[in-house]
Amino acid sequence: MATSNRLVANQGRSFIGSYVLGKGFILSPQQAEDLIQRDPRNKDVLFAYLNGEDLNSRPDCSASRWVINFHDWSEERARSYPEVFAIVERDVKPERLKNNNRQRREIWWRFTRPAVDLYRAISNLDRVLVVALVSRTVMPARVSSQQVLSHKIGVFALEGADHLAFLSSSIHSSWAWRNSSTMKADLNYSPSDVYETLPWPESVIELTAAGQALETTRCLIMENRRIGLTKLYNLVHDATIAASDITSLRGLHEEIDRMVADAYGWGELDLNYGFHSTRQGVRYAIDPVVQIEILDRLLELNHGQHDLEAANGVFHRKNRNNPKGWNEISAGSPEIPTPVDDVLF
Repeated sequence: MATSNRLVANQGRSFIGSYVLGKGFILSPQQAEDLIQRDPRNKDVLFAYLNGEDLNSRPDCSASRWVINFHDWSEERARSYPEVFAIVERDVKPERLKNNNRQRREIWWRFTRPAVDLYRAISNLDRVLVVALVSRTVMPARVSSQQVLSHKIGVFALEGADHLAFLSSSIHSSWAWRNSSTMKADLNYSPSDVYETLPWPESVIELTAAGQALETTRCLIMENRRIGLTKLYNLVHDATIAASDITSLRGLHEEIDRMVADAYGWGELDLNYGFHSTRQGVRYAIDPVVQIEILDRLLELNHGQHDLEAANGVFHRKNRNNPKGWNEISAGSPEIPTPVDDVLF
């Protein structure tokens, strides 16, 4: 299979959440509320903690737990919140001191990967788009940016309804299945291999109203049925389900996919929506033959855009000093920011 290339145009917009490493950081909502009631300053270091399971299983995609977060602070600054620091010192430090990684032992009061670049990128956004990294659903949701997002969540520094619609399209999910590994029957979504390689159409602003309708409809169905994204889309892909709310949601996805195809200039394609057999089982989706055509076109666009970026002197390159293989943008393109790598603590 021909490989796709990471695109400079998509750099710095997709991330993986924080890797906490330490159950002692985790609190119940009641524990967090009690700490804040005793000292309102504790709100500086206590946050809702959203993981992939909550995102896909709770009707409002909300966090069920909270987390202590001392950011990238020094031990001295963290100790200025004595009651909270005492919890981490008691419940996290003993386990961290057993860790083979020296930095994890020495900087035990902080997350092992604080994802500084992520929170910097979303600092001016009220909401962000997120997706569970291990999932068969591959459906994004808009959630509050004022929380800690777990390493089981992919985060996009985007908040518009137009972006929600595009990332909810079959075009995005088909590209994700093509460019990601799988874990049993689930997709193991890789932001660097999916989002960073996906050539976007020139504009998606026309998808705004459809994205708003999708979000409103989906939230209402999940609230009424008391189900999360996974169970909702199990119903969408079940050919025996003909309930009006589910058929309405199917119709919205058809509309979004047609609009995305039009945005790429592919209006002549007959998407031939229906219940089709796929590697993931029977799915309500675009005809698999048409999906192949779409993937071929996306790959051609990817190669063309990558070649153009290289011709203009900007391209991804590996940083030899970075063992994780994070990519940087080459020198010669000062107008495009280089992302800050996370330090593994």
